[in-house]
Amino acid sequence: MTTGNNIEQSPRDELAGAGDLLSVVVPAYNEAEVLPAFHQRLSAVFAKLSMPAEIVYVNDGSSDETLQIMESLRAADPRVAIVDLSRNFGKEIALSAGLDHARGNAVVVIDADLQDPPELIPELVKHWQDGYDNVYAKRTARDGETLFKKATASAFYRLIQGVSRVRIPEDTGDFRLLSRRAVDSLKQLREQHRFMKGLFAWIGYPGMAVPYRRDPRFAGDTKWNYWNLWNFALEGITSFTIAPLKIATYLGLLTAIGAFGFGTVIIYRTIAYGDPVRGYPSLMVAVLFLGGVQLIGMGIIGEYLGRMFDETKQRPLYFLNAYRPAAQAKAGDASGRETGHQPPQAVS
Repeated sequence: MTTGNNIEQSPRDELAGAGDLLSVVVPAYNEAEVLPAFHQRLSAVFAKLSMPAEIVYVNDGSSDETLQIMESLRAADPRVAIVDLSRNFGKEIALSAGLDHARGNAVVVIDADLQDPPELIPELVKHWQDGYDNVYAKRTARDGETLFKKATASAFYRLIQGVSRVRIPEDTGDFRLLSRRAVDSLKQLREQHRFMKGLFAWIGYPGMAVPYRRDPRFAGDTKWNYWNLWNFALEGITSFTIAPLKIATYLGLLTAIGAFGFGTVIIYRTIAYGDPVRGYPSLMVAVLFLGGVQLIGMGIIGEYLGRMFDETKQRPLYFLNAYRPAAQAKAGDASGRETGHQPPQAVS
């Protein structure tokens, strides 16, 4: 079966109907100020959809009242499920935990800070019904962000586009809808250092962009300072390309060629003209330059080696403190049982 866009229908259940379930995965870390407003807007969106839905809130080791608010939302709304991690594992792993527990035929990933509008979800669902497996929201504007952050984000996306063999869409975050087969494919990728934007692209399958304007954060403070963003960029680059290793190789080669050429000139001048070898200043410059090049190369190798070390330990991705499924949702997982008040569960 093909759609009007000549895209082959994904091998899932037929187009969305009464038997389909929409899961919305919401990772949250210290989002107590915004969760009630987010849930209210998301519930209004569900009222416009013709398919049942569940909301999978993931508590990523929050230190404020985020978990308590999730519990109160679940008590009032039978569509709410809670995945409570044993500690703060970071957004990428929290997102993975939510995908592991989402039971829907279609799964929407969205942040709780309301920068990404839940009102866009019906349009994402429509394109999923047309046969797309990865319907991602593409930012046309980033309101509430500094010029420096916009510039560095733009530079990062264009850099990783240039060095990676996997095409990662520009100006695209985690906000998207994934089909069941796309989610099942992602669940097979259990690497420790997770750059989800790259993994979304790596699995392939038909995808399309839906443009939208990103709003300022509704309440609270962002958890992403510039140091975290720098490390996040390193994660993305080292996860999807070995270009830095090649650059270190070429830089070392060019430095060696330059040093050989400079040494040849010095020897020639000394023999031909009796020009004395320059002393301490030139020697120190050469030593410090070569030392800096070596340290840069070693640092790049160390980044990759450290990631290999983490992967070889094969630790579980996260531990569950508790999992409380939605009371009213089509059961699509093996257990569907509440796991609160039990020892933490390791999930590889």
